[in-house]
Amino acid sequence: MSIQEQMKLDMTRNLVVLLMEDNPEMTMEQALSNVLNSDTYLRLLNEKTLFFCQSPRYVYDFLKTEFKIGKIL
Repeated sequence: MSIQEQMKLDMTRNLVVLLMEDNPEMTMEQALSNVLNSDTYLRLLNEKTLFFCQSPRYVYDFLKTEFKIGKIL
């Protein structure tokens, strides 16, 4: 596994944890499903965006915006 792939996995895990912290009623499966089905996750997978190199909270802000208004600005 490449360093980039490991960083993407770590970021995904961090996003799930942050989502669960903000939504205590959400299960891990629900949080993971929300992250994996988001446009933010697609951007995370795209190495050109370098989302995997950013802080988890920075990327999580994109995810929260996406959930709030339905898209990433």
